[in-house]
Amino acid sequence: MTRRSRALVNLRAALAPVAAGVGVMAAAAAVLVPALGTDAPAGSPYRHQAPSAVHGTAPALPSAAHCTPATAAQSLRPSAADGPAVQRIKAKGQLVVGVDQNTYRWGYRDPGTGRLEGFDIDLARAIAQDILGPNAKVVFQTIPTNQRIPALQKRTVDMVVRTMTINCVRKEKVAFSTAYFQGGQQVLAPKKSAVKAFDDSLRGKRVCTAAGSTGESALSGRPHGAKVLTVPSQLDCLVRIQLGQADAVVTDNALAAAQAAQDPTVELKGKPFTDEPYGVAMNKADTDLVRRVNKVLDDYRRGGADSAWMRAYRIWLRADLPGISGPPVPEYSD
Repeated sequence: MTRRSRALVNLRAALAPVAAGVGVMAAAAAVLVPALGTDAPAGSPYRHQAPSAVHGTAPALPSAAHCTPATAAQSLRPSAADGPAVQRIKAKGQLVVGVDQNTYRWGYRDPGTGRLEGFDIDLARAIAQDILGPNAKVVFQTIPTNQRIPALQKRTVDMVVRTMTINCVRKEKVAFSTAYFQGGQQVLAPKKSAVKAFDDSLRGKRVCTAAGSTGESALSGRPHGAKVLTVPSQLDCLVRIQLGQADAVVTDNALAAAQAAQDPTVELKGKPFTDEPYGVAMNKADTDLVRRVNKVLDDYRRGGADSAWMRAYRIWLRADLPGISGPPVPEYSD
């Protein structure tokens, strides 16, 4: 089965309204879905692969000039070594993670508890626990889509875990882990709209997308004949539709489906038309942290149906995104 066919399935979920904005929440958090220590069966695509021989002086990330769509999801092999970036986090005694608080099931603030929850949030806590121990302190900094890369470059955050697509353009600016999920760009529009898909039905329409998103890239790189409106967050696009200021949205299908669940008058149109592998993003200089996160992801995948990844999937995604048998297979460049 191809990577596209494994993952381009629509997420249908019920999203409670949450406030957009920027904030910080610190928590002494245990990982909700602990990683397992058992190996996958021989021949499994999720079986642990031995890291390269020397990690303390690991080679830098491959140049983005050599990146192609076929190799974009490749990352550095996993390592548990404490390099400079990991040591810096340990010295601070906390992991600062850029996340979303507006996307149900991925990163959202539970209106009853005020606690950030979701698939991405669980993964961030797992990374923090691996680096800092069972009582790891995590600072969740909620950031809009177009501030993810600047936050990493300025070291405002140690990493971003926010449904962030791995691609060659972004790899010129930041580093990525291996892929931990896969989605695809899709169109969202009112049910009664004449918009049918990412096709000529968009001509003359007002299409909303988040600045700095792969949706914006898709709209700038493909013919469509629509007028593009950019906003800081994808959730703002739903508001634009509700106010009559936009006719459609282009975004990842997982995010679009969350908006459709929030407003029953809109729906996903057509089919996903891109591959969107999600990765944990880090500062490009922090190669040891990339390897450490890949080690966490390696642990997270291990165990087949009993893996931490599958347990997180069952908690957050399976009810509305059934049929996924496992995470994306990790791809390595070294």
